[in-house]
Amino acid sequence: QVTLVESGGGSVQAGGSLTLSCEAFGYDIVSNCMAWFRQGSGSEREGVGGGSFGGGIEYYSDTMQGRITVSRDNAKNTITLRVDNLKPEDTGMYYCAGHSKRTCPKLARGTDFKYWGQGTQVTVSA
Repeated sequence: QVTLVESGGGSVQAGGSLTLSCEAFGYDIVSNCMAWFRQGSGSEREGVGGGSFGGGIEYYSDTMQGRITVSRDNAKNTITLRVDNLKPEDTGMYYCAGHSKRTCPKLARGTDFKYWGQGTQVTVSA
């Protein structure tokens, strides 16, 4: 059984930073792509960034580009997302997702990801 557990969400003021973590249980992320998605209220889930086997990183979000850093620690089966200069529009539920392939796709489609965490809420106030 695969479990993905996100942590690190919370409330923060605009301009601040936040680091989210996702730990995988029962799933060897060393060999597979892991990614972060965000879903705002009334919006579709959108890709933020992903980390491939071997260390390659894909950044999916145009609105968050330049403010996000994705990294992974294969020894700890974790992937992290750091967001700097947070904006109110970054508010939403952030999900960790696991792909069935080693390399993250160039385009993030939620339907391509096999495993999902429960999500962690990020709220950014102006």
